[in-house]
Amino acid sequence: MNYVTLNNGVKMPQLGYGVYQVTKEACERFVLDTSSVHDSFH
Repeated sequence: MNYVTLNNGVKMPQLGYGVYQVTKEACERFVLDTSSVHDSFH
């Protein structure tokens, strides 16, 4: 996984979800998945 270092020194993972032509349900799932990843790094 790639990371970027923020100005405050925190390393943040680079995650990307393409949302072109994605259903509303799939997009909602992507957001929830991203939130759960964020919680595990917090």
